[in-house]
Amino acid sequence: MEANGTLAYGAFELKKSYQKNLGKGLLIAALFHLALIGGFLLYGVLTREDLTTNVRVIKSLAELGPPPSLTQLEKPQVVVALPQVAPPSVGTPKPVPDEEVVEVEFPTQRQLEQTAPTAEAGDKVAINIPEEELLPQHGEFVAVEVEPQVITKNPPVYPELARKAGVEGVVYLDILVDKEGRVRDVQVLKPSGSNVGFEEAALEAAKKWTFSPAIQNGKPVACWMTQRVVFQINK
Repeated sequence: MEANGTLAYGAFELKKSYQKNLGKGLLIAALFHLALIGGFLLYGVLTREDLTTNVRVIKSLAELGPPPSLTQLEKPQVVVALPQVAPPSVGTPKPVPDEEVVEVEFPTQRQLEQTAPTAEAGDKVAINIPEEELLPQHGEFVAVEVEPQVITKNPPVYPELARKAGVEGVVYLDILVDKEGRVRDVQVLKPSGSNVGFEEAALEAAKKWTFSPAIQNGKPVACWMTQRVVFQINK
């Protein structure tokens, strides 16, 4: 009790009114939910359509009636634009006098067979193939019994730049020698690596060399051979 004679509001009063307030809250919540559910059900009843009014029960096929006619259906109209083509113009043939008429006689099948050359079994037909097509390609191996032999081999011109610098070197060349012993092609197989003109000088000199041809089965053939060209300063 306070000094002015009033009781202090405390835990006793809260415990005393707890059950009463809890009961009121539960009752209000239950009424609110019932009202919400009832309103939802009432709305569904008022807005529901009567589905049984438009339902027709067919007991036999005779009640179906005839199907609709296909001729009554509306056909879609399709418009096709045709291109405008000019009518063909045919010229009027002109008569030609008899003296200007040229008669052309075409040979018959028998005449063609008599004039056409025929080749029988065992006949030899000569076919001329360019010699360039018979030469082996670079790197193609040709088996021979006798390799080409050098006949004339003039030394290459020593590059002036290499001579002044005192540079020496070796160049390996692949040379194509035909069946006449002539040089038909020259390729650098291994350069000197000095870059002072040894390769160009060796190629220019090798084009002027002559050889005896390689021999295969007793006949001369074309083949590739390797030659070593040495550049050395005479001291």
